[in-house]
Amino acid sequence: MSLPPVEIPSGAMRFNSDSQKLEYWDGAQWLQVSTFSPNLDGGARGVFGQGFPNINTIDYINISSTGNAIDFGDISSAYQQGGGFSSSTRGLFGGGFSGGNTNRIEYITISSTGNSQLFGFLTNSLHANGGTSNSTRGISASGTSNASPGKTNVIDYVTIASTGDAVDFGDLINATRNTFGCASSTRAVYAGGEASPLFYNVIQFVTISTTGNAADFGDLSGNYYGGAACSNSTRGLYTMGYLAPGTGVNVIEYITISTLGNSTDFGDRTVTQGFPGACSSSTRGIFAGGQPAYTNVIDYVTIMSIGNAIDFGDLTVGRSTLIGCSNAHGGL
Repeated sequence: MSLPPVEIPSGAMRFNSDSQKLEYWDGAQWLQVSTFSPNLDGGARGVFGQGFPNINTIDYINISSTGNAIDFGDISSAYQQGGGFSSSTRGLFGGGFSGGNTNRIEYITISSTGNSQLFGFLTNSLHANGGTSNSTRGISASGTSNASPGKTNVIDYVTIASTGDAVDFGDLINATRNTFGCASSTRAVYAGGEASPLFYNVIQFVTISTTGNAADFGDLSGNYYGGAACSNSTRGLYTMGYLAPGTGVNVIEYITISTLGNSTDFGDRTVTQGFPGACSSSTRGIFAGGQPAYTNVIDYVTIMSIGNAIDFGDLTVGRSTLIGCSNAHGGL
């Protein structure tokens, strides 16, 4: 008597003993987890810029090691709460707040050190926007703008390898702020956000190479805002800052980017701090800083496992609302 077939859940992982490769189930077939990394000119580097209390410091770390961050250079002004995106060569910081909203976009060359330079301008002056990217395009979404009613659903994009102003991409499902995004090479996936008194558990996505409005992906386990996100090419991680209406949490949840569905519990950060920054390599997710302690703590997880974060080191300056990006994230 034969056994009934077993349904494999989307996102399930297995080790193929024949090919000696890690694979995941996309709902229809087993696909190999990509571990290829381009020439990164010295390794996978994470960069953190901006932050509150308002500072213009840029830090960097070597993601594959552990240790304290090192000074990289400065941003032109002491901004906080902007959005970040990067290719394997450039890191961009767009938007932010310093006595008022800015639409300024600045860039650095990740493999070097030095001060940021002007790249161009977003379509709106805003802060509390979320950024993500693939190797070609950087995308900024949501935020608090100068235009009425304040919160925006606008999505902008830039071509990272060039310089110039952002172009309208489409709209998010809701006008909100403090969403957090991650990406594969094809999809950008945003989660959470708030437009007080409304708070959202929505996860939504766009196809990066096209333009258009975001579509529903699934839901977070709660109405979270003020978190941060990172990813490899397969899995996106969201560390939650606050559970509405304002309870601090250290929860980390994950999604499989190529599928649709709700997020799943991953583990916990080492600290309970809202508004951290995040970046990643193909193997590690990094979370740094946060409030209300304006901590300098950096911790990390192994993206394709499940478990709590581990201490990595410290930022040069403790702060929250900082921008994280890297030259080895899941969109590359």
